[in-house]
Amino acid sequence: MIAGNIHHLQGWLPLELRQAIEHVKAHVTDATPLGKHDIDGNRLFYLISEDSTEPFADRRAEYHAKYLDIQIILKGQEGMTFSTYPAGKPDTDWLADKDIAFLSEGVQEKTAVLSEGDFVVFYPGEVHKPLCAVGTPAKVRKAVVKMLVE
Repeated sequence: MIAGNIHHLQGWLPLELRQAIEHVKAHVTDATPLGKHDIDGNRLFYLISEDSTEPFADRRAEYHAKYLDIQIILKGQEGMTFSTYPAGKPDTDWLADKDIAFLSEGVQEKTAVLSEGDFVVFYPGEVHKPLCAVGTPAKVRKAVVKMLVE
C-alpha cells in the first residue's frame, strides 16, 4: 500500500503510478461523467463514481488479483481500511470474471482517513475496505485507476 496526495506527488513514487495520477488530474473535472474512462484500453483505465460511505460494520473487505487500484478522493471524505496481512479465503470469489474477491474483513485491519486530493494504492492481493464512513455517512466522489500488473 502507498498513500499520498495528488497535489504533492513524491519523487520516489513509481513513474507509471505518477503518470496515471497526473492523467486523472489533467482530465477529470466535476463534469466528468460517472463510469469507465480508458487511458490505455484494458491495461489502464479509471472509474469515476459517486457513492455514499457506510458504517464500518456494513462494509466488506476486497482484493484483486490482476489490477492494482489507485483510489483518489475527488470530493468528500472516506475511511479506507486495509490489512498488511495476506488475504484469507474469500466469501465471494469473482477473481476470474471481475478481478474482485470479497471477505468479511482483513486481519488486524487499520483505517486511514482520506480527504479531497488524497490517494491510496493497493497492489493485487492487498486487502482493503473502501467507503467506510468517517462519522455520519456522506457522499464521496472518487476516481479509481485500474492498472494491469503483469
